[in-house]
Amino acid sequence: MQHEPYSIIIKRPSPIPTARFKMGTAAAPDGRSITVDGVSLMRDGRRWMAVMGEIHFSRVSRDKWREELLKIKAGGIDVIATYIFWIHHEEVEGQFDWSGDRDLSQFARTCQEVGLPLVVRCGPWCHGEVRNGGMPDWILTKPDIKERTSDPKFLRYAEILYREIKTQLAGLLWKEGGPVVGVQVDNEFGGPSQYLLDLKAIAIKEGLDVPIYTRTGWPMNSTPMPFGELLPLYGAYAEGFWSRELDPMPGDYWRAFNFQLERTDSEVGADQLGRREAADQSDTARYPYLTCELGGGMEQSYHRRIYIYPMDVLAVAIAKIGSGGNLPGYYMYHGGTNPTGKLTTLQESQATKFWNDNPVKSYDFQAPLGQYGQVREHYHLLRRLHLMLQDFGPALTMMPPTLPDRRPRSKHDAEALRWAIRSDGHAGFVFINNYQRLLPMPVRSDVQFEIVLPDETLRIPDSPTTIPADTAFCWPFNLQLGGVVLKFATAQLVCEVADAAVRYVVFAKTGDAPAQFAFAAAGAKVTSARGNLRQAADVIFVDDVKSGMDAAITVTTNDGQTIHFILLDDDSLRCWKLDFGGKSRVLISNMDLVADGGQLRARSDHTDALTFAAVPPLSNIAVNGTMIAAQREGLFSLFTWTAPEHIVARCTIEPAKPAGALRKINKGYAKVAEAPSDADFEAAAVWHLHFAEDTAGTILRIHYVGDVARLYVGGELVTDNFYNGKPFDFSLATIPPALLQQGLELRILPLQRDAPIYMLPQFRAALGDKASHVEVSKVEMIRSNTVVLSTQ
Repeated sequence: MQHEPYSIIIKRPSPIPTARFKMGTAAAPDGRSITVDGVSLMRDGRRWMAVMGEIHFSRVSRDKWREELLKIKAGGIDVIATYIFWIHHEEVEGQFDWSGDRDLSQFARTCQEVGLPLVVRCGPWCHGEVRNGGMPDWILTKPDIKERTSDPKFLRYAEILYREIKTQLAGLLWKEGGPVVGVQVDNEFGGPSQYLLDLKAIAIKEGLDVPIYTRTGWPMNSTPMPFGELLPLYGAYAEGFWSRELDPMPGDYWRAFNFQLERTDSEVGADQLGRREAADQSDTARYPYLTCELGGGMEQSYHRRIYIYPMDVLAVAIAKIGSGGNLPGYYMYHGGTNPTGKLTTLQESQATKFWNDNPVKSYDFQAPLGQYGQVREHYHLLRRLHLMLQDFGPALTMMPPTLPDRRPRSKHDAEALRWAIRSDGHAGFVFINNYQRLLPMPVRSDVQFEIVLPDETLRIPDSPTTIPADTAFCWPFNLQLGGVVLKFATAQLVCEVADAAVRYVVFAKTGDAPAQFAFAAAGAKVTSARGNLRQAADVIFVDDVKSGMDAAITVTTNDGQTIHFILLDDDSLRCWKLDFGGKSRVLISNMDLVADGGQLRARSDHTDALTFAAVPPLSNIAVNGTMIAAQREGLFSLFTWTAPEHIVARCTIEPAKPAGALRKINKGYAKVAEAPSDADFEAAAVWHLHFAEDTAGTILRIHYVGDVARLYVGGELVTDNFYNGKPFDFSLATIPPALLQQGLELRILPLQRDAPIYMLPQFRAALGDKASHVEVSKVEMIRSNTVVLSTQ
């Protein structure tokens, strides 16, 4: 039985809200500008769907900054965000430390070198799972100071901090030709708005004059924020480590997977702020919908061990963009390691009267790029989305969302299809999210969308189709592509490139759903070698289009332009768009790519034949200086070569001591389970690890079951891991070779059956019927090789 179409009426957009935003200097010395209105950011006067990713410079080794920023940029990130944790820089009162990995000035210069604008989140309070939320101990012990208020005594210290930040950023502000385009004041502040206004005034007084000033849009301030002073940026996470419950998906996390007009998420920061109504401030609609904390993953707390799936991250991003978001900003996009403190460890803990116990060293966050820059599946999923936003985001910013009447009623509702339309009244996108964390979604048959536009009604597709289970994507309609109108496509738009009069438009298949394209017949000739053509009235349909690297469809316009439509399957997740050989190209490779100075660096950790394909095509490339001639694969030039000899670094692991008596797990200050102390690890099971070969570029991957694992070198803790079912990674490159020769010591405390902690049940299964369990099942050495590609 055929279902009725999912129908929706689209109205013409309302006029752009007229609003005056009280921001800083918008113009750079070379005439470039960054401004904002009630719809979006604008770059050089044109709409800008910026994509922002967070990395904390003081949690990443400075010798890795440049390469990691290039990886971030290759992932489709346009803007970098970073916290400036006060305690990382003034742990001892009056002794500021901006050296080494804490060198903000050098980090900003590195952002500029690689072409990434920078937003600095200045505090004084940041959170970020840092001790005291980033505030130094000494400021909290002053009896006559009311921190995070307009108390003049506290603001004097904030002024000193901001002055130091400005000194570090001298010559690096946007108006000076530098990369710093934004300043966030404090974080997650729910008190009187005057405090945030005071911080903004201090920033301006100290010379932090930037195009945009921001605050987190949650929680609502206790007194109204005057309009236009600070841009509110929002967030949403698939699931949080901070919840008090020991159950999966408590509260309203499920709403992050829904399309909704409300911007405020009630679960972000619910540990400190309490679970509250997801209500926006009365003037929210006059601001552009921008985000700074879409969960790129999730950190671990001792009492909640969240296992993030790659689709968790993509689906939340799709839901927020489909809901009208015009700046997806990820927290975190790159993980890191807590630095060593001068006086104390620097992680959040209940011992300091905070809400959670987080790892002492690891801040991996299960991010798209991990603690050591490990490239994860959601890096590729997000890049595919970001490529679309880079090419088609400016038009998307002008398309407000429209939601259907029937939407999910609860977190258990798998029946209702999650979908939304963004449209300017003519063109637009159908956003579909058939995914919710830990709730299996069905394959949906007989799906068709009826979009009632002011001037026409579209049915997409023209006959019902199938929506695969656990997918998230968007389909375009009425999209102007050069001289042809794409009436719709049931495939994910990825990117486009041009070469003289030839244009290449890349799409990705929607799982195993049939791909159908429809074009306005006027002014274009349509041919297809991979689909079935038919014409109905003034529309040319191409049905059952097959994927491949040749032209699935070719359109020749009346003005002589040729447009090749390429439909990729899983290769779309290996698709990059980078400058190479003097122009922008679509690249498909089984290596991870970064562009740097006209060359590409290609990294792989496998021994398969290495492949690299490019369109517009190239006749040859050089691999580490050796020329390779192209083969032809459809529209692409294809290069294949044997991987460099894979040096296998070996690890010897020796049990040294079994676990001792089980520790008693108490509840701490915040009434959740306390993480083990240093002394507790005296009763841990111990293994010694030794390495026989050169370990350069090697990740040590430990597959284990336990409660908490720690690695030591020479008696010093170098990283730790709260077990959540995923392997424990450590980069051997972080240890000097001479010191590594001593080997590593691995200590693991047993996982206890009655421990008051949450993790997915399948990862407790190793306990069987035992009261506790600890084991190391496998140790891997993941070694990567890098080659340089050029067009000599």
